[in-house]
Parts: sequence; C-alpha cells; structure tokens
Amino acid sequence: MISLLCVGKNKEKALRLLEDEYVKRLSAFTKIEVIELKDEPNRHVDRSQEVDKIKEQEAKRVLAKIQDRDWVVLLDLHGKMMDSVAFSQSLETWNQKVSRLVFVIAGSLGPHESLIQRADFKLKLGDMTFTHLMTRILILEQIYRAYMIQNGRSYHK
Repeated sequence: MISLLCVGKNKEKALRLLEDEYVKRLSAFTKIEVIELKDEPNRHVDRSQEVDKIKEQEAKRVLAKIQDRDWVVLLDLHGKMMDSVAFSQSLETWNQKVSRLVFVIAGSLGPHESLIQRADFKLKLGDMTFTHLMTRILILEQIYRAYMIQNGRSYHK
C-alpha cells in the first residue's frame, strides 16, 4: 500500500488527469491513494516566526495521517538523489519492510522540523525547482517506473 500525502489541492485539470492516469496504472501493482491536506495561506509571509508557524500547522496535519509503523519518504530539497533503478530497488526493499509506504510532499514553504525528524528517508528529485503539483506527477511517474523495472517491463529504457 502506498499513500501520497500532499499539502495543498491539485486544481489544475491537466495535471489532475495525469495524476489520475498514474494512479490508474499503479493500481495494477499496488493499492495507492493520494491524500490532499489543507495548506495554510502564506501569500505575504516574510517573518521567520510566521513561516515556522505555518510549516508547523501543515506538518501537524501530515503527521496526523501517518501511523507509527509506516515507512515515510519525504520529498525534500536536502534529500538523497537516486537514479530510477536505485529508486526501484529501494522501493522494493521498503515495501518488504512495511505494510504502508507514505510519500510526503510538504507545503510551499517546505517541511517543518517535526516532519523532517519523522521521515525514514529523504528523497530529492533533482537540483531544479518544481512546483508542488509537478512534484506529485514526477513522484507518481517514478513509482510507476520503479514497478515497471521490478517487473521487467519495457517502459524503462
């Protein structure tokens, strides 16, 4: 079982269609759910105290959805980068350890320290900056690619 916990809603129709397509494809390999959590308004935030408060509120919502026995992978700018084959191998290992694997995409201000501490693994998708909505698509595609690699399918070339 895989859960993708996302702070914020996907309101972009084209990206929603892509997200739905990868969730559909993944259903052949695993049970998967995308859970959207409320994000805090932060349009004019510039003081570090306010930023930390917002990140803390969002982290509380995320942590409330995570169980002690879950394996948590935090998408993080300071995480470890992997190629698709290494990610596939890690995904296989993680799935053997636990009954639920949870990928977390924090809010636009980044993850709160409590979320960083809870993560079992921190994954960096690359050195470029992606929107949170694009990150959702990228991680779903990489999870799908990982299953295709594990099953010897030609999707990964």
